[in-house]
Amino acid sequence: MSEEVITLFRPVGKNELKLIEDMNFRGFPPRLPEQPIFYPVTNEAYATQIARDWNAKKPGDHGYVTRFKVRKAYLDGFEKQVVGGRMHEEYWIPAEDLPEFNDNILEPIEVIAEFAGPSQ
Repeated sequence: MSEEVITLFRPVGKNELKLIEDMNFRGFPPRLPEQPIFYPVTNEAYATQIARDWNAKKPGDHGYVTRFKVRKAYLDGFEKQVVGGRMHEEYWIPAEDLPEFNDNILEPIEVIAEFAGPSQ
């Protein structure tokens, strides 16, 4: 019997994508001190909205949508949060739990979309 997984998405900017690449697409980098929560989102549309409208809002900016699979048994320990409309659903993973979260990613993280900021 195969293990149950949940597909999640994460919008990232250029700097975070470089750090993910440095980890061979096997995990997400530690959070900064002012970032106590890691928030993967549950659907591509929400991740796209953030990557396009937030990460790529200025000239020279880039936003990316990543997709990855996480063990359901691990995620069952966290409650989904809705942070706006019904589409805005995400998990809140405390920063100190990120190494364990990374250990529960089953395949390499994929970049599935890229958005460039407006032309100058």
